[in-house]
Amino acid sequence: MTAPLDGVTVVDLATLFAGPLAAAFLGDFGADVIKVEHPVKPDPSRGHGPARDGVGLWWKVLGRNKRTVTLNLSDPDGAALLRRLLADADVLVENFRPGTLERWGLGPAELHAVNPRLVITRISGFGQVGPYARRPGFGTLAEAMSGFAAATGEPDGPPTLPPFGLADSVTALAAAYAVMLALRARDVTGTGQVVDLAIIEPIMAMLGPQITWYDQIGYVQPRLGNRSNNNAPRNTYRCADGRWVAVSTSAQSIAERVLRLVGRPELVNEPWFATGSGRAAHADELDAAVSAWVAQRDRDEVVSAFEEAQAAVAPVYDVRDILADPQYAALGTVRTVPDEELGEVRMQNVPFRLTETPGEIRHAGRRHGQDTDTVFGALGLTGEELAALRERGVL
Repeated sequence: MTAPLDGVTVVDLATLFAGPLAAAFLGDFGADVIKVEHPVKPDPSRGHGPARDGVGLWWKVLGRNKRTVTLNLSDPDGAALLRRLLADADVLVENFRPGTLERWGLGPAELHAVNPRLVITRISGFGQVGPYARRPGFGTLAEAMSGFAAATGEPDGPPTLPPFGLADSVTALAAAYAVMLALRARDVTGTGQVVDLAIIEPIMAMLGPQITWYDQIGYVQPRLGNRSNNNAPRNTYRCADGRWVAVSTSAQSIAERVLRLVGRPELVNEPWFATGSGRAAHADELDAAVSAWVAQRDRDEVVSAFEEAQAAVAPVYDVRDILADPQYAALGTVRTVPDEELGEVRMQNVPFRLTETPGEIRHAGRRHGQDTDTVFGALGLTGEELAALRERGVL
């Protein structure tokens, strides 16, 4: 079976999360992704988070389906070798601070002179232009500046950041999408282009109409905890066994079913109950009704009763629950992947399914520079040349 991106070569110069994850998404669907790392300063994600026997586990996910090479781009010979590698490539993914590639003679003008069909994907904290362009940028800063943190957390608590790379992950999906658009445009025009992607923007696009609200009526989204100002009841509730469930009532019919289920049908007849905003204004009363009922029952009993009533509920899972859940098992959400260092490792599978050309995780992240000789040998470098470049720190 031919994968959708068979024959597409992606050169991944990026580090940490957004760029490498975008390249991994492309690799999941058949692209030949060549991960380029500095000879002595590998991608920091190899050392982020927990490790097993000295092997970084986050890298196993970010580095999946990639060949790994080492190359010192700040060395003129390293830059020249990258240009040779990109001469027949389709996509470049990089996240250096703006101006860095240009300083090394690897800016878009130079690279398009070598390969006019190249799609150059530039991911940075603040984009390639503007007063903040040359600031160091990370997902945390994007979560702060996008409006996400200001709207997240309890009403009387501080702005809250996620405990994982949310902005980076959203950016990775946006970057993979942008690459596919640029490749499609290249099919029509025959030429590549530059994708300029600032991490502060994709997460803002996911935050709903906050700008339009403010523009039109001066409304600023407040922190609401787990509540919503659009409907109620909407919250997390603690069960008798100490576990939690989440309830959503975005639809009026669901809200009515929930209140009847928890023994408060009289609330359904209140005039304010007929709209989501009306219910949100009475969230204290509705939360009290639901939480009192939930608190008297174990989580499995709560979920079963909600399902029987056709009301929307979900258990609040940690990773142990995810691995035991039959729905995730049916979807194949978690995949066991072979690995040379760890034997086997479980990770999230490709995040969607295509019936005819599905994606696949073929292997987890490989060792630092594992494929250097194979990749550059294919460009015509001899063993002696490779050894000499390695001795000089270019490889």
